[in-house]
Amino acid sequence: MIAAIASLTTLGLMLGLGLGVAARKLKVEGNPLVAELESMLPGSQCGQCGYPGCTGAAQALADGNAPVTLCPPGGRDLVVQLAAKMGVEADLSGVKDTVPSIAEVREELCIGCTRCFKVCPTDAILGASKHIHSVFREACTACGKCVDACPTEAILMLPVPVTLQTWYWQRPVMGAAA
Repeated sequence: MIAAIASLTTLGLMLGLGLGVAARKLKVEGNPLVAELESMLPGSQCGQCGYPGCTGAAQALADGNAPVTLCPPGGRDLVVQLAAKMGVEADLSGVKDTVPSIAEVREELCIGCTRCFKVCPTDAILGASKHIHSVFREACTACGKCVDACPTEAILMLPVPVTLQTWYWQRPVMGAAA
């Protein structure tokens, strides 16, 4: 019994040491610009930009394959920050300044067709076939894909109601008089 424990412990230590050495020797250095850009993005992984998540969008920005206006949830503030970081000019004419919003299902119109939760990237919509659906508020990223998929227009994007948990201090406007 002791020999088995000792041999398994030795084997575990040797494999752990080998993995530690391999991790240091075979480490791949990433682009630090990608990490900085990813930290600036909202991190909702909603896919509205056309990339699988914020990591893919940051990689495309760093490679120069995407415009700085690619993130709809980030709004104008994010576009200005990304343009300053990348050293490019940003055209803000097509960027909408959005408020934090969340999907809401109007129960009187929901027919339970399940199209909405099939397209939801974060599984924020709960329900079953031929039953009324509801939105799990903590998981909703306000991507709007459910609104486009709903055949009865039962889903609306509404501003997040202000409560103690959702209230935030507005950022001051640069150059505004106090």
